[in-house]
Amino acid sequence: MIRHLHFAGAGLLLLALSGAARAEDIPERKDFQVFQGVARQVQQYVNFTVFDSVNATVQDGVVTLTGKVTMPFKVEDLTRRVSRVEGVRKVDNQIQVLPVSRFDEELRLRIARAIYGNPSFWHYASMANPPIHIVVDQGRVKLEGTVNNHVERMLAQSLAIGFGEFSVENGLKTDAERQVELEQID
Repeated sequence: MIRHLHFAGAGLLLLALSGAARAEDIPERKDFQVFQGVARQVQQYVNFTVFDSVNATVQDGVVTLTGKVTMPFKVEDLTRRVSRVEGVRKVDNQIQVLPVSRFDEELRLRIARAIYGNPSFWHYASMANPPIHIVVDQGRVKLEGTVNNHVERMLAQSLAIGFGEFSVENGLKTDAERQVELEQID
């Protein structure tokens, strides 16, 4: 069974893409349990910030990590953390390191201040893992994660515009959309 997740603060994207687990699956831990352990390891990683984005798939105990992070050491740290999850047979780490760029770094900080400094998002800013992630790659911004509603999604996008970015892609999901995705698994 394939499980896909997107780590964006409090929100996880889970999609069941194939049928039931086969008999040769690891008997003690099914993919969903492995998946949950992987999610915990990524979200509890102290260097995972709102400027990083990590996705994972689990199939027969093989975890594939994708996404983008701001520093090279995070790739190795995440591989090590995920490989310790019970039931993980192998980690295929395809996480990319974002290029070093003063412009991108300043853009990240400006957009983060605009979003998390807005009174509508103060409740997110106080969370240990704020749910709105701001991924900047060569001046292109992508917002990822989970917000309460459509109004917050649109407000976050409007707050991310006007800082010299080349484009802004809004990949935010609402809590209701995440809930529907979770229900499709059951």
